[in-house]
Amino acid sequence: MYFCSVKELIRNIASQLTAAYPEDEAEEMAWWILEETTALSRTQLLCGCKDTTNFPKKQEISEIISRLLHFEPIQYIFGRTFWYGLDLALTPATLIPRPETAELVERVNAKMPNDQMLHVLDIGTGNGCIAIALKKKHPSWTVTGIDISAEAIAVARENARRNKVEVEFFQMDILSDEIGRNHPSPITSHQYDIVVSNPPYICEHEKSQMRRNVLDYEPSAALFVPDDDPLLFYRRIAELHLGRHLFFEINEAYPEEMTSLLSSLRYTGIQCIKDQYGKARIIEARSLE
Repeated sequence: MYFCSVKELIRNIASQLTAAYPEDEAEEMAWWILEETTALSRTQLLCGCKDTTNFPKKQEISEIISRLLHFEPIQYIFGRTFWYGLDLALTPATLIPRPETAELVERVNAKMPNDQMLHVLDIGTGNGCIAIALKKKHPSWTVTGIDISAEAIAVARENARRNKVEVEFFQMDILSDEIGRNHPSPITSHQYDIVVSNPPYICEHEKSQMRRNVLDYEPSAALFVPDDDPLLFYRRIAELHLGRHLFFEINEAYPEEMTSLLSSLRYTGIQCIKDQYGKARIIEARSLE
């Protein structure tokens, strides 16, 4: 009886969500809702756990469904997400990490030695997911993350604590004139072995192609760049020559422009890597300086 009631509840929640989401996504959200509101795993629910003490009231589920139908991301509703094996806190001050960014982490892992003590800088760290994932994989690495948002830095520090890694985070505007070789700062005091970044790279004109859950809820400052300067952040980071190895997540529309930019700034070994969907998504290069 209990097993059937859980399946019926999942079907009921999913059927309401299909007004705004594809069927498979709606069903996955329904499970997520039930797992979060009951503090029971999917296995426990499917195996007919008899403890219904923590089962949500109808009103609680209705409120969550309403928020989802207004396209509020489920990750913000519950204040967390699971990504690349990490349990990450999230707030609307930080982007929701994507599979493409996990591929960026994988590329760094594949290209760099695991048995050396390397220094890593993550620029535009947001919730800290890249920095924390790299530190988790490589405990001997020294990892630093920076972001312009004080709120994002607070989330990143919380995520480092909850995932039991030591990463140093600083609030800093990488576009500031106060950062550079003539202006000492916490990130210019030495050369990094790796600089990795997933900076804002979506052009303003691309907004019309984006879903409401992104446009209405995720932080625009972490997403968008001006139409007349799509490589704004890449150019600034590359000009600083902070690291020997550079890894970027990029806009699929600009791989040739990115390659030309890095070449003009004396980077070598430039490679563009396609993501799982066949889109140009990662650029890596080495600095000669």
